[in-house]
Amino acid sequence: MAADWKLPRELEGWIERLAGVLHQASSWRLVPLLVGLLFARGRKTIASWLRGGGLSADYQDYYYFLGSLGRKIKSVATMLLDRAVRQVPLPDRLVFAIDDTPTKRFGPRVQGAGIHHNPTPGPTEQKFLYGHVWVTVSWVVRHRLWDTIGLPLLGYLYIRQKDLPKLPKTVSWKFQTKLQLAGQLVQWLADNLKNLGKTLWAVVDGGYVKKVFLTAARQASVIVVGRLRHDAALREVPKPRRPGQRGRPRKYGAKRISLAKRAGHRSGWQTGTFVLYRKVEVKKYKTFLATYRPADGLIRVVLVQEATRWVAWCCTKPDATVAEILEAVADRSAVEQDFHDVKEVHGAGQPQVRNVWANVAAFNLTLWWHTLIELWAWAKPKSAICDRSASPWDDAARRPSHADRRKALQGECLETEFRRAQSGTPLKRKIKTLFDRLKKLAA
Repeated sequence: MAADWKLPRELEGWIERLAGVLHQASSWRLVPLLVGLLFARGRKTIASWLRGGGLSADYQDYYYFLGSLGRKIKSVATMLLDRAVRQVPLPDRLVFAIDDTPTKRFGPRVQGAGIHHNPTPGPTEQKFLYGHVWVTVSWVVRHRLWDTIGLPLLGYLYIRQKDLPKLPKTVSWKFQTKLQLAGQLVQWLADNLKNLGKTLWAVVDGGYVKKVFLTAARQASVIVVGRLRHDAALREVPKPRRPGQRGRPRKYGAKRISLAKRAGHRSGWQTGTFVLYRKVEVKKYKTFLATYRPADGLIRVVLVQEATRWVAWCCTKPDATVAEILEAVADRSAVEQDFHDVKEVHGAGQPQVRNVWANVAAFNLTLWWHTLIELWAWAKPKSAICDRSASPWDDAARRPSHADRRKALQGECLETEFRRAQSGTPLKRKIKTLFDRLKKLAA
């Protein structure tokens, strides 16, 4: 059974190209399934996806399709990355944000679920949650009107080693740490973007500034920016060799660097003006070179004095400027916004499926839909994707949210169906007015 709604022709063509890497017998199901996700109402379970797309009569085949799609996420994400590169103007450096996020689940039979640290404990102070954890990469791009936007591309499921025995024997799953999964993501990016001749940057949180990930990034020729622990084992830059000195040159300095002492010393602080988080900010900072074993050599360190504390950042490109590093750090907030949007707008984590591959497919579908909607709305004016006339108390200058873009796409689909229903017959103004009101309610 086909979906009841038609997507814009350009967007439907993009999705069909993504589906081209899937098995020919079932690849056509990707378009109606995404349409169902777009028009799903209430809690966004797979059942609501099917109802939203008018696919209820074929529900078993779509559940099977999810399981097969979960094994092909890397191939589909590669096609999506290619589409994004064609759609977005490319700067000299391409910045990607990598982080992990949990999705809560319920029930002991949910494959791959386990107990994980809760990054947002809330007022109940729940330090742990039961569910899945996804190591995800987003491309951080700059829009000419809306500044920083994150385009989520691919998410790998992290399963704890102690939870692997709970998986059925038919599921061939190899244990990998979050650092290893993140390393695979940077290698995937490097393999698919090597022909562009651009410099790739990966910005991460402090949990990923470790040897496993930094080694993978170095092998992929990807520059890493991340937060340093206050007790990071840094050493000074080795002194130049004396003329005629024998032996292998030192790679790490003999003296250890204490970040706390460097930050506590009054001298050496500088003041600079940077454009961060879409506004001009004045920052007090120190910067110096150091050697760091997990990074296999020389790094650039930047200490930033915030209102109540100091924060240490590092970059594996020693000649990087402070502005480049702090801008990348600020851009990392885009992946946090992505996590919020895919959960609150698209319902990531809400599909009630137990099969591990179906869960992998469902999560990545929310990532891909987020990016496809952003690409569809990329060149559209604000008036086409956001109408705040019914909310005079709102800030009219505020940039459209991802939810606004999704509603604009829903409205265009409804408009298309309305025009098809006319069949060339002009309608009365009263009917058109009624349709406009209904469209605002539905979208």
